[in-house]
Amino acid sequence: MALAHPDDRHKPLTVSQVARRSGVAVSAVHFYEAKGLIHGWRTEGNQRRYHRGVLRRIAIIKVAQRTGMPLDAIRQALDTLPSRRAPTAEDWQRLSLNWRAELDQRIEKLAQLRDQLDDCIGCGCLSIETCPLRNPADTLGDRGPGPQILEPGPARSDDSA
Repeated sequence: MALAHPDDRHKPLTVSQVARRSGVAVSAVHFYEAKGLIHGWRTEGNQRRYHRGVLRRIAIIKVAQRTGMPLDAIRQALDTLPSRRAPTAEDWQRLSLNWRAELDQRIEKLAQLRDQLDDCIGCGCLSIETCPLRNPADTLGDRGPGPQILEPGPARSDDSA
């Protein structure tokens, strides 16, 4: 691979250069732009161009996606960054610190689910009435069987059919 000329470090990048250097498909670059995660502009010849800082933004997007962060949360975080420069280590530290609490909550929920799975594997019932995996936080079950929301009113008895 040829070394870049020192003057090239300030030149904007084409969509294919962004895709190649960031390791994502051209369609992903367009998708990220359509979702407001990155920004570019059009030349007089109607070609897309991007500041080089977009490469670091895409790196942040990819890491955040690997943690399961929704694109809207990623966009909101990236909106707090200046658009004309690459995010710094301090920017990343702030973003990752903000995401840490949400990740800790998800980890806790997954650990609870794992522990519930262990219980269900032991009994094997998956009872619709008592299993917290099949019927979590059931508040309408006390009103009787059937579609309680679609048929509001008193609970039906089994012999009224």
